[in-house]
Amino acid sequence: MGLLTIGAFARAARLTPKALRLYDKLGLLRPAVVDPESGYRFYDADQLDQARLIAQLRRIGMPLAEIGTVCRMEAAAAAEVINTYWQRVTADTTARGRLATFLVDHLSGRGTTMSKTNPTLAIRYAAHCDTGSTRDSNEDAVHASDRLLAVADGMRGPGGAAASAAAIDALTALELVDAPAAELLTMLASAVAEADRAVRQAATEDDQPVTTLTAILRSGSQLALVHIGDTRAYLLRGCELFQLTQDHSYVQSLVDQGKLDRAEAASHPQRALLVRALGAGGHDVEADLALRTALPGDRYLLCSDGLSAVVDREALHTALTTAAAPERTVQQLMDLAYAQGAPDNIACVIADMVAV
Repeated sequence: MGLLTIGAFARAARLTPKALRLYDKLGLLRPAVVDPESGYRFYDADQLDQARLIAQLRRIGMPLAEIGTVCRMEAAAAAEVINTYWQRVTADTTARGRLATFLVDHLSGRGTTMSKTNPTLAIRYAAHCDTGSTRDSNEDAVHASDRLLAVADGMRGPGGAAASAAAIDALTALELVDAPAAELLTMLASAVAEADRAVRQAATEDDQPVTTLTAILRSGSQLALVHIGDTRAYLLRGCELFQLTQDHSYVQSLVDQGKLDRAEAASHPQRALLVRALGAGGHDVEADLALRTALPGDRYLLCSDGLSAVVDREALHTALTTAAAPERTVQQLMDLAYAQGAPDNIACVIADMVAV
């Protein structure tokens, strides 16, 4: 086909000339030739595949900066990045869907009967954060109160501890706000965006700290959960243990794609590599948000991977079901981590929901 004018190339690629000029400006798709006299752009037919790829990535909503990265990759690596991006979009859409459903039920009155019949709940909690056996510094942070439970795990290095502390500090102001359940997720989303800014502002020329964050904000029996990274939240209800969060890690993405099973993931050398964290990347933070209704007898565990990576699910289940008070349970979990060598910092929070 030879060289094509920008108009002919745009029609063949199902793009507009305006879009092609933008892609040229951003360095995504340069013309093969630019006439020095007229400034007209001409494209080679061989560039059609890249143009169509860019167009398709734009249709799924991928930001232009990420598209540039994908276009520079080999096909297999590009496929991995696209899959990871779409998982983020799916998780965010699911979280927004849950919020929309809640708001519809709340505003239409469909959720009123349930809230009236729920008994008043009190919360009993305990928290602990330890350096572990082999570390000489602690980048984990915890917080526990009647309104807010939180665990953060900062990246190992000089800024990690400051990052995890900043993430939790950005949420603690919410403890003082008496807001209805319908506003909990909105408040958390705003606070997490502030936490992300605080972590970014702590960066230096030599150090860009990042941190995970998993937190629960409570209003009566309504619990708003926010999560980013590989810290975790679990719920023990009755005799069943549920993991409420999904790790935002490279290895978890391989599990989701069926390329690894959970046993292989547990020993994978890159199991700590995160694909989402506060302070990471140049785009807005993408945290998972969910709203839950607490029931009397529920027991919640929030922890860093210093616990979940070394103590298996069965042992966690046993400890959560057999120990009595939250303080005793926290100590038992710490002992289990130390029995496995405690190679990382350990942070955990236990919260019991008790009917008044």
